[in-house]
Amino acid sequence: MPALLGFLGVLAFSFTLPATRVAVEDLDPIVVGIGREALAALPAALILLATRAPLPSREQLRRIGIVAFGVVFGWPIFTALALQDLTSAHSAVIVGLLPAATAVVAVLRAGEHPSPAFWLASLAGLVAVLAFAASQGAGLLSGGDVLILVAVALSALGYAEGGALARELGGWRVICWAVVLSVPLTLPIGLVAALGSDLHADTDAWLGFAYVAAVSALLGFFPWYAGLARGGVAKIGQIQLIQPLLTLAWSAWLLDEHISPTTIVASIAVLACVVATQQTRVERSSRPPLVTSGR
Repeated sequence: MPALLGFLGVLAFSFTLPATRVAVEDLDPIVVGIGREALAALPAALILLATRAPLPSREQLRRIGIVAFGVVFGWPIFTALALQDLTSAHSAVIVGLLPAATAVVAVLRAGEHPSPAFWLASLAGLVAVLAFAASQGAGLLSGGDVLILVAVALSALGYAEGGALARELGGWRVICWAVVLSVPLTLPIGLVAALGSDLHADTDAWLGFAYVAAVSALLGFFPWYAGLARGGVAKIGQIQLIQPLLTLAWSAWLLDEHISPTTIVASIAVLACVVATQQTRVERSSRPPLVTSGR
């Protein structure tokens, strides 16, 4: 079940880059990156009210702030800025570094201790992604590449912290509280960006924006954080190795981007590494080592 939940989250997120790429062609990247989070706060607040979710403790609020820093602000802003210049396919291969980054942060934030076999399988997957990126010409870093790398680092932080916190609150509560508590920043920033930009965009751009607001900013995290909490952040996080390949498929189908035979080879290699990581052990301590008590 944890692996299935993780896959559903990855499937939802795999469409984020193509949807964002379409949206920023006509809309300001800050409107797309922050506006999506402001809009997601409304259904998130309704869900919390309808379920009578208890208020998080002071320590949990601090950790929710870390989650928000990574996935409410970091990832959406930097990917939206990067995708003004990069294609979603180019960005997707760099996002292939995210599982490795998430595993590293999981050691620090989620109290997890992957086995040597896990790291070998993860390294093999990382090498496959990097080889694929090099074959596609993604080896040379541009300004957009740097923005994507920053997005990956911040997203890894938000994923690992959110996955660990989901063991206490539940995955859907973590992301709902993160977007709701971010409203004092996301709403005014989004409104200022919207008022200062041209909102005349075609239907495709608004559909892309609608997707990232509803799914990428909120609903996709429901199964994703649940999978991380149940199966372990490091282990389930490796399912993200499939995400670049799914994104490439969406890019080819919807954006007419070419998929080469190298992509098929990389797909097989990455899938094999994902299967291998799911067969390894990841030990979890009872409490994340870097989380201190708020009492």
